[in-house]
Amino acid sequence: MAATKQERRRIAPVSVPTSPEFSRLVALLVMVFSLSCMAPLAASEKPLVAAASGLQFALREIAGSFNDDTGIEIRLTLASSGKLFRQIENKAPFEMFISADPALVKNLVDSGLTRGAGEIIARGRLAVIAPEGSPLRPDAELRGLEQALDRDLISRFAIASPEHAPYGRRAREALQSAGLWERIQRRLVIGENVAQATQFALSGAAEGGLVALSLLVADKTVGSERYALLPEAWHRPLLHSMVLLKQSDQTTMKFFHYLKTPPAQRILRRYGYTSTP
Repeated sequence: MAATKQERRRIAPVSVPTSPEFSRLVALLVMVFSLSCMAPLAASEKPLVAAASGLQFALREIAGSFNDDTGIEIRLTLASSGKLFRQIENKAPFEMFISADPALVKNLVDSGLTRGAGEIIARGRLAVIAPEGSPLRPDAELRGLEQALDRDLISRFAIASPEHAPYGRRAREALQSAGLWERIQRRLVIGENVAQATQFALSGAAEGGLVALSLLVADKTVGSERYALLPEAWHRPLLHSMVLLKQSDQTTMKFFHYLKTPPAQRILRRYGYTSTP
């Protein structure tokens, strides 16, 4: 049956404008849609790595070397290991975690938040530091600190937070081994992480501190006479462990493996890290 005049009007094809302006608009919309689809891929090409703050200078140099070799840029988030651990538990979008405490990495592995187990890549050292003009004379057995306390010359002494930072916990252990923990507690200036504690000690906000050797080596203004390494027997080892997180991909895995290569290990040694047992 032939369609009525009214029905023919209803089913008449819609005309599409073909002006140059309309064509350019369509091309622009297609380009915007294509770029929005590509955005996640571009982001994944720059792995987001969470790392303990004591590693910051060594890790930035390693990331630069990795970029030179591969063209891949690494984005670093630096904080205390404990703070980063809690962020990862709360679904922060990190793809790799480098901790100054292997126990935190093991907790993530046990919780199913990683790809595989962690690997220890370096052993850090704890050092006592005194800024210019301080009455503290740094030495390996903290006798200078004890004498300064005896003479009431120390009012502020910096360490990282024992609650959040492995370097803070090891500093507490070292002070306990030296028999000075009870005496110095009320004089402590607590940094959120070891990098902040180092800044307190070097800026003169404290008369000294127990901090990461790697951060002192990185500061070219700090002479070796201003700090001394503490005996490793005075505290538990400062082992730095890395692990791939669930969001990681092949790009992140390349950086994970790069950290174990001779060039990366040479950089770590230059910043005072030693080989793992």
